[in-house]
Amino acid sequence: MTKVLVVDDEPQIVRALRINLSARGYQVLTAHDGAAALRAAAEGKPDVVVLDLGLPDVDGTEVIAGLRGWTTVPIIVLSARADSTDKVEALDAGADDYVTKPFGMDELLARLRAAVRRSAAPADAGEAVVRTGAFTVDLVAKKVHREDAEVHLTPTEWGLLEVLVRNPGKLVAQRQLLQEVWGPAYAKETHYLRVYLAQLRRKLEPEPSRPRHLVTEPGMGYRFEP
Repeated sequence: MTKVLVVDDEPQIVRALRINLSARGYQVLTAHDGAAALRAAAEGKPDVVVLDLGLPDVDGTEVIAGLRGWTTVPIIVLSARADSTDKVEALDAGADDYVTKPFGMDELLARLRAAVRRSAAPADAGEAVVRTGAFTVDLVAKKVHREDAEVHLTPTEWGLLEVLVRNPGKLVAQRQLLQEVWGPAYAKETHYLRVYLAQLRRKLEPEPSRPRHLVTEPGMGYRFEP
């Protein structure tokens, strides 16, 4: 049974989707704000997410970014925002499709079926919490703990760590890290990586001068070893 997470703060839309999806054999999870959506995704492991952008606590694009930190689950945005800028922003953040309200139920269901078909693997293509011998990374809450205490990271430090943790055991090239964290204009600023990796190691590694988890591959990039 395909599991759908519906995220919307309008009760009538949630009710309509629950009735229509359930009648067609889908299992339906619901959330009314961004925080509840991220929790439901981590605990329920849906196969597809239908997401409104206008949530009461955070913008839907932040929910997309939070999900994309650890899962490839298909995300269909369902929003009253018809401006092309909003569509581009949501798709760039990681959404797979964009449906504008008011919408036809048949069209939405067709897009949902297509999104599930395109999904190459079950939606739990990642772990929400990654543990090492020295620290724990919660990709949903965007928090890091070491020795039972939360470690404060700057947004840039978190962005760098998140990219590495999403690729455990894999070499992540310097250029890829720079583009994902700082943007295409910084693709050659390799000294940024040396500075920020040193900061992360001081905060997370038991022996920063002999890192076990945030490993340098000289001249190539970096590797996260759980």
